[in-house]
Amino acid sequence: MEAPESFLLRAARWLAFASSVAIVVGIAPSQILLGMSLAALLLSGEKLRLPPIKLPLGLFLLGTLIAIAFSGNPVAGLPQVKKIYVFLQLLVVFSLLRDMALVRWLFLSWAVFGSVSASLGIVQFARKVQQAHAAGSDIYSFYVGERITGFMSHWYTFSAEEMYVLIMLAAFLFFAPEARKRMWLWLFVALASSLGLLLAETRGVWIATAAGGLYLLWFCRRWLVILLPVVLVAGVLLSPNVIRQRFTSILQPTSLDSNDFRKVTWRTGLRMIERHPWLGLGPEMPRIHFDEYVPADIPRPLPVGSYIHLHNIYLHYAAERGIPTLLAFLWLMARILWDFGRGLRTLPPGRDDRRFLLQGGIAVVIATLVDGVANMNLGDSEVLTMFLVVVACGYLALEKEPAPRILDSRQELRAAA
Repeated sequence: MEAPESFLLRAARWLAFASSVAIVVGIAPSQILLGMSLAALLLSGEKLRLPPIKLPLGLFLLGTLIAIAFSGNPVAGLPQVKKIYVFLQLLVVFSLLRDMALVRWLFLSWAVFGSVSASLGIVQFARKVQQAHAAGSDIYSFYVGERITGFMSHWYTFSAEEMYVLIMLAAFLFFAPEARKRMWLWLFVALASSLGLLLAETRGVWIATAAGGLYLLWFCRRWLVILLPVVLVAGVLLSPNVIRQRFTSILQPTSLDSNDFRKVTWRTGLRMIERHPWLGLGPEMPRIHFDEYVPADIPRPLPVGSYIHLHNIYLHYAAERGIPTLLAFLWLMARILWDFGRGLRTLPPGRDDRRFLLQGGIAVVIATLVDGVANMNLGDSEVLTMFLVVVACGYLALEKEPAPRILDSRQELRAAA
């Protein structure tokens, strides 16, 4: 007979669940709950577990620490040392959330809170339109530099969170056996999050969400992929002018758009890599020494934009931590894709929670890699936390049997309802 689960272990599990859900609301509550979950887990005596990505993940973190040590200004790199705390989300989720019912409710909670955040963003958008009219300003020029944020502090974080929410919700609807229950609710929250993502006007996230969604459609309803370009074109043509301008700015930017300043950050990043290929400048150093590496043929003043990072995760990791650390990161992402893809091939046909988690995990990795071309996405703690939760749950789906000491959370969910 199995020993009853201790109070500390049960508390650790629910704190891990709460921390993973709370990230959609804010980083502070999520990290506080993460610390409480970790403390309860350590006191419970339960075995600590990490997915089988320890080697590439460890090399990436080690490369980060080495780059800090040899940067010439280790104190400036301390924020990246502190960010290692975020990676504990991978440990607590993989160690504790080993019941498929609980994991399913985690992502459905993301959908609900994501739709609430998006609804707040829609209200924010309406207010900004009113403010633009009151100021007698063009809506696009008034809005593009100060967009909606939902619960977050910046529009990019809000957009990336909604992207992950939508991808995992789509994976649930396409592949999970429970998807037909409360379908009207999930379609409603998907609509709210989609509208919030659209109004946030973060073009890199738009493209990345489309890439992740395209992957899911290909494995669910392949014929819909043919209709997707038609739907996108119709959406652009029928959307309000402020949205249509943002779409067209991808290929025909104005002085308000970020295309020119990204060219500056990318060229500058390449110069940093050329001069410091092995260990990089050190974490946080590209921001501090940016002006020293701007190519001489780029006219001053520089285009308007944010120069706190290189707006490309691949260039930034290489410039900041060196090419070997970038390769460790790419190995990590490739290993996740390989493991999830291999796991899918072992599943029987039909709807399955494991299929939903693995397909959603692959789509999230694809979207993250695509978005990383234009944004330093995993440098954002909120985005990194959500990414780690998806990865941990994907690896949980690869385990054929739940842990023997973990009770069936469905009973607890019913009791709490």
